[in-house]
Order: sequence, then structure tokens, then C-alpha cells
Amino acid sequence: MSLLALFTLIMTAGGGIYLLSIWLIEYDKDFHAVAATRLPPPVLAGHVLLAGGGLLVWGYYVLADADDAAWLSLLMLCAAASLGLVMAIRWIGVYRASRASRASQATPRLVAVGAHDSAPAPYRVQPEGPPERNFPLPVVIAHGAFAVITLTLVLLAALGVGGS
Repeated sequence: MSLLALFTLIMTAGGGIYLLSIWLIEYDKDFHAVAATRLPPPVLAGHVLLAGGGLLVWGYYVLADADDAAWLSLLMLCAAASLGLVMAIRWIGVYRASRASRASQATPRLVAVGAHDSAPAPYRVQPEGPPERNFPLPVVIAHGAFAVITLTLVLLAALGVGGS
């Protein structure tokens, strides 16, 4: 059970890293004032740090079979999941707005590029919203589903159900 939980935890982290990389690529502090992200950087950072810490502590539990580490990992993962749920709820509005925008606009709006911009072409596509607008729905769903499965397996393993 512990190894299965570790596997699902790694799969969850993989999806999270993919989503984080999209957010980091798209995040522009200057543009942030115009189209504010619905995922505040402190909440996002807390989610990543708690989940990453929970993964490390769970890895320690698997290697050392220290029961206290299992409960600490569960606590950290529950806190990360709480922040993740808050972000998921806030992301739904962004997803709906982005989907409606794409449906109503067949071609992207072009704006002139200033001398300070590093775009190679004379025109570039203007961003239409916050950075999380580009999160693929299947990845978000898979990340959340793996998180729920992971929490369940970690709890069961911490309780001693199903062996180590």
C-alpha cells in the first residue's frame, strides 16, 4: 500500500509540475495588473511546498517505516490538498471565461509591438487573461483525481490497512 501511495503521489506531483510550468511560463508581473491571476503566488507556493514536503516525508516513511512520518506526511498532504481545492475552485471561473472567449473569437487579436518588447515579429498575440487560462482540463482533472487517490492511500497506509 505504501509503495502504491508513493507511485500515485509521484504521478500527482508530475501533473502538478506540468501545471506549474505552464503558470510560470505565462506569468508576467507587468501584465499581472491588467489580468490578475486567480491563483495568488503565495497560495500556489504554499501548495507546491507542502505537497513537495509531503512527498519527501512519505518517501522517508517508505524507506524507514517510521509511523510518525506517515502521519506528518498525511497532515502536509491534507494542507496541500486544501490549498489545491481553493485554487481549483478559483480556476473554474478562469476556465469558463477562457472557453467562452475562445468560442466567441475565431482569430486572436493582434497588437503592435513596442520597441521594448522582445518579440521577433512586428505583431504578437495579446494575452487574453490570467496565466492559468492555458491549463489543459484533462491535466487538471487527472491531477485532482490522483491527489484524492493519494490521500486515500496515504491514510490507509498510515492506519496500517493493507500492509506496508
